[in-house]
Amino acid sequence: MLFPGGARKPPPLNLTHQTLPWREEFKGQVNLHVFEDWCGGAVGHLRRNLHFPLFPHTRTTVTKLAVSPKWKNYGLRIFGFIHPARDGDIQFSVASDDNSEFWLSLDESPAAAQLVAFVGKTGSEWTAPGEFTKFSSQVSKPRRLMASRRYYFELLHKQDDKGSDHVEVGFWTTVHGMVLPHFRWRAFLPGLKFEIIGPAHISLYTDESSLKMDHVAHVPQSPASHVGGYPLHEEPSVDMLQPDPRDTFFLTPRMEPLSLENVLEPCAYAPTYVLKDFPIARYQGLQFVYLSFIYPNDHTRLTHMETDNKCFYRESPLYLERFGFYKYMKMDKEEGEEDEEEVQRRAFLFLNPDDFLDDEEEQELLDNLEPTDGALQQSRRPPTPAASTGTPATPTPPTSSPPDEQTPRHSRALNWAPRPLPLFLGRAPPPRTVEKSPSKVYVTRVRPGRRPSPRALRDSPWPPFPGVFLRPKPLPRVQLRVPPHPPRTQGYRTGGKVTELRPPVRAQTTQGGREGHLHGQGLPEPTVDLNSSVETQPVTSFLSLSQVSRPQLPGEGEEGEEDGAPGDEATSEDSEEEEEQAAGRPLGRWREDAIDWQRTFSVGAMDFELLRSDWNDLRCNVSGNLQLPEAEAVDVVAQYMERLNARHGGRFSLLRIVNVEKRRDSARGSRFLLELELQERGGGRQRLSEYVFLRLPGARVGDEDGESPEPPPAASIRPDSRPELCRPLHLAWRQDVMVHFIVPVKNQARWVVQFLADMTALRVHTGDSHFNIILVDFESEDMDVERALRAAQLPRYQYLRRTGNFERSAGLQAGVDAVEDPSSIVFLCDLHIHFPPNILDSIRKHCVEGKLAFAPVVMRLGCGSSPWDPHGYWEVNGFGLFGIYKSDFDRVGGMNTEEFRDQWGGEDWELLDRVLQAGLEVERLRLRHFYHHYHSKRGMWATRSRKGARAQ
Repeated sequence: MLFPGGARKPPPLNLTHQTLPWREEFKGQVNLHVFEDWCGGAVGHLRRNLHFPLFPHTRTTVTKLAVSPKWKNYGLRIFGFIHPARDGDIQFSVASDDNSEFWLSLDESPAAAQLVAFVGKTGSEWTAPGEFTKFSSQVSKPRRLMASRRYYFELLHKQDDKGSDHVEVGFWTTVHGMVLPHFRWRAFLPGLKFEIIGPAHISLYTDESSLKMDHVAHVPQSPASHVGGYPLHEEPSVDMLQPDPRDTFFLTPRMEPLSLENVLEPCAYAPTYVLKDFPIARYQGLQFVYLSFIYPNDHTRLTHMETDNKCFYRESPLYLERFGFYKYMKMDKEEGEEDEEEVQRRAFLFLNPDDFLDDEEEQELLDNLEPTDGALQQSRRPPTPAASTGTPATPTPPTSSPPDEQTPRHSRALNWAPRPLPLFLGRAPPPRTVEKSPSKVYVTRVRPGRRPSPRALRDSPWPPFPGVFLRPKPLPRVQLRVPPHPPRTQGYRTGGKVTELRPPVRAQTTQGGREGHLHGQGLPEPTVDLNSSVETQPVTSFLSLSQVSRPQLPGEGEEGEEDGAPGDEATSEDSEEEEEQAAGRPLGRWREDAIDWQRTFSVGAMDFELLRSDWNDLRCNVSGNLQLPEAEAVDVVAQYMERLNARHGGRFSLLRIVNVEKRRDSARGSRFLLELELQERGGGRQRLSEYVFLRLPGARVGDEDGESPEPPPAASIRPDSRPELCRPLHLAWRQDVMVHFIVPVKNQARWVVQFLADMTALRVHTGDSHFNIILVDFESEDMDVERALRAAQLPRYQYLRRTGNFERSAGLQAGVDAVEDPSSIVFLCDLHIHFPPNILDSIRKHCVEGKLAFAPVVMRLGCGSSPWDPHGYWEVNGFGLFGIYKSDFDRVGGMNTEEFRDQWGGEDWELLDRVLQAGLEVERLRLRHFYHHYHSKRGMWATRSRKGARAQ
């Protein structure tokens, strides 16, 4: 399960053949298991739940096979025994909303269960309560049952978030041509209805009232609970699930660090973006986290989720709606043919840029007007420093940059600026000439508060409309007329209600219809006399429908749809007919534009991934890791391989570039993590994974404290004045360092068992035993956490018991205090995480004592989604999963246990602020196969329901 790219054979079924002892007092009820907060309407969706069938949310009983909890997004598993009253042939039928399946065994063994009746397979099928014959699949074939025996049954039901939820099973019996409803003798009736199976003919499978939630040995496992599980045999439909060398590269033997010490000259490493002792406002550390570039593409971009969140192609909605991606295309045209798109494009440009918003102001205005999915996630984001503290925002630390390198503009949209030239195999690029910046396209959105005066509108040759692009020539004046008689009031039926259609009411205008334009602008309009006749009120407009963009049609909107939309269409069509008749053209109701099927175009290669900046994008939660250009990655690798073979006499050859990570510093240089697969002459394959630094020529780098700047050594500058690779001091990661996973828990038996199973599988599949599990238990009542730790096959574990209410900050701090070795890594973890197989290696690579901390970005799965079918988004705002050396954690002060005592949320941002102020870098990468399982907070951390609270 930890290797999605490996073998995809379905796991063997662990069916229950031997039943538990049965007692007479089990009669009258059956077992009911509830799986809450799981989307989808098909039973197959229920089987994809991580905890199905062993760990339900609730274990209870029910007295008949007819359940309607009046809830949503849940699944039910009802199982037990059926006791026939007499021998005979019995037919069963199931009805439900949404899908359901009824399984019946040939005897009392769950392993012999067979599907006899069902409602739907896709989740869109449903029936009304008691509608037992809507689908042919609902009714089973007659089955011969005996009264002296009991038969195991299983009823599965899945309900989505809509509809009247219910599931019920009915039956009728025939004995020698007679029908027995409720097992009573009656004459055969053709219209006889199915009867609900009641308490007189059912019994429990076993009594679960005294068992804890982690006791699962008694839960029956039948073919019903395993059919149609995870599609491990199918090809993955998501790019991120495709096999990648990074997933298993950690299994390759690593080169000894001692053999790499003298390959590069040592150099000091002190990037300018480190905020050592720099004061920042509370919760503003998010703004000082930069992203790294990687090569090759790891396909962490959620392309399958861009149908719901299109923030990756974020641009002005007005411009995008009008042109789309045509601005990247150059249309081919014949000689003398005028490009209509180019004419319209020039018409939408303005000569005075001061009257319009720049990129930052426009982005802020659009976010306020039209929030997206990414913007909704900002509800958790804290206020700006000016709003929270009353002081101006703290500026970014000043950094000096060479004149030939463009400073990246920090923007949450795509950065369309020209990209700096990469290093092509050590050769200097040609000198850059000063070119005139391309003309900027300004969006037609006026600044708030700069509305033109009515006088300016009257003096303008054609008044501008909000959101409508200007025309290059004055618009003709068209006389609109109204129908001679108002339409009769008529109604239409929607949803069982009758809605009247009122006749259109037109506003009285003067001065040739100019006030009509003012009304379109939201300016005051003359009072309408509703008692006057509609026929005597002429209406004049400067625009016809063909000259107004669709979103700005007169009469539309909330008031237009109610008052005058039908009349506008009629009058517009009449005016077009009058124009055609006056021009001598034949009357035609529609004028269609000609389509040029032979139109071709030219386009250059466009990679939007390369246009993004390293600014921490807190809006777009479907974009993946930043992509490093191939030429730059190859150049750095070529320089390193040249120095490596010069040191070892050409013993190594490069087989594959597995991973390159770059952290950019425009003032002093870039830090790279090189992960290469090498072949040693006369030996086997080896793994090289080291940090290198590409320092810019002439850059002055201080010592560790950044106080005494010194020039770089002459050996680090090449004769052609190009940057030279060097080995950054105190930036080497340890391969076998101990990693402590610290998890606070309370009454989460299902998730604790799953977490321990994942950690055990991680130990078995990787062979890595240098990790420790620390569970901080806040008096869990649903399981014995300490006993589960002892039973799990873990290399190391620690159990800490705390009393009182659940406190995440206090629990994490208690776990860190239990770690004795200060030179080990503590990973502040969550309980609902699916770990990739290389999680230990990723944590060790990106945590360096005194230098680096690691905050991997987790993909938060949506409701009904699983690691084998991931749908969700990257948690770009969350820093709760955090890896750091214990010595660094103690140096920054640990968790804030005073402020975050009774609640959690924000303690990760507060810790991030102090980590950055201590001079540490925070590495931020999206990890493949690193998921946060979907779960609701309902019932967590000892939360009581309303009914339970009233009872107590």
